Amino acid sequence: MNFLARGRFLVLFAGLFLTLLGLSATAARAGYAHFIVDAATGEVFAAENADTVNHPASLTKMMTLYLGFEAIRQGRLSWDEQIIMTPNAAGKIPFKLGIGANKPLTFREAAYATAIRSANDAAQAIGDHLGGSEENFALMMTAKARALGMRSTVFRNASGLPDKAQVTTARDMAVLAAALIRDFPQEYGIFSERSFQFRGRTIRGHNNLMYRYAGMDGVKTGYVDASGYNLVSAVNDNGRRIIGVVMGGKSARSRDAQMEALLDRALGRETLVAGAGGKRPAAGVAVPTPFRDPSTTEVLAQTKLAARSGTGLPGVTQSAAAPSLALGAQARSSAHDGIAAVSPAAPGAVPVSADPKGWRVQIAAAASRSTASRLLTRAQAILADHFGSVAPLIHEAPRTEGGSMFRAQLVGFGDRKGAMDACSALQHYAVDCFVIQGSG
Repeated sequence: MNFLARGRFLVLFAGLFLTLLGLSATAARAGYAHFIVDAATGEVFAAENADTVNHPASLTKMMTLYLGFEAIRQGRLSWDEQIIMTPNAAGKIPFKLGIGANKPLTFREAAYATAIRSANDAAQAIGDHLGGSEENFALMMTAKARALGMRSTVFRNASGLPDKAQVTTARDMAVLAAALIRDFPQEYGIFSERSFQFRGRTIRGHNNLMYRYAGMDGVKTGYVDASGYNLVSAVNDNGRRIIGVVMGGKSARSRDAQMEALLDRALGRETLVAGAGGKRPAAGVAVPTPFRDPSTTEVLAQTKLAARSGTGLPGVTQSAAAPSLALGAQARSSAHDGIAAVSPAAPGAVPVSADPKGWRVQIAAAASRSTASRLLTRAQAILADHFGSVAPLIHEAPRTEGGSMFRAQLVGFGDRKGAMDACSALQHYAVDCFVIQGSG
């Protein structure tokens, strides 16, 4: 089958799937989902609503660039080749480069703008150049999705701008991220850049978690009203590649904190015990795993977050099942309802020194003050949407074997219920905690 015939076949193939899957696409709505997987082995560390259909938003641009990189490898495109900012592309809403319709730019400029700053006009210019039209390129994207094993994804444009029929799942986005890294390891590097130069301007990216999380080298953020805040992340941990997907976040900050917590658990970076020092947790509160130095990369069996489900990444053998620690939809809904009903104490209203018997949430006992501080920053970001500014406290205590440990606590809760609700929310985001009363 020659190249043109193969292209026609793929277009017809994709059109069939658009027809079939488009019928269910209108049911897509913003909903929470996550999927954390080892790209090499297919081991799933965490999965919640991984196959629930949602809108990809700018995660779509990962496929746009996959097809661009493929065209370069096949000799149909070059980095310095000039493409045209079509009127269709120029008309997309910001963020965009804004060079105007019918103006030229290089594929390199368009690719960097797409990957780093998520420029909608640049992404569509790539699509229009490769496909000839928005519709044709969408068919090419969907056909490639099927070829990669993305079973539930339908693309309708190159940018990810709102379209009720453009849908995907957390699992499918993990498949796409793995394919980018596997098939285009050199080209994939542009996703790790913090900024790029465009005609005398420095344009900065906004994948803030990547800039502070050790080993993370991509890949893409996304947001539209219909999807919530989405993120695909890839971490290279001493040659071990972990991919994480979070969809439907309520804010960029809570989405990033959630991803960080899930990746930490998968990598075994902070398997810290809350309550070191002998104080027993309240009745009914789970005791987390024993303290380990946060620099360890050993993955402990008891920190696996969810059952390994489905077939994982295409061509990957699945391991035996592990227990699931993720909240189900009903439990999550109840927890969120409880959080919304809480009226947190005003910041500073209850000074720690004046309330020695007040209710607290203990996050962890860390080996250093800096680690405890980082854990508290993440916990505050998770709780910010419902609890406002809860007060952080680091309590230094001596170790029996010498030295100190640093207990990371959140204080200022008006009653036990408020503290329990906060701890429940943190546990939903894979942060171990328990509730105590007083300055333990």
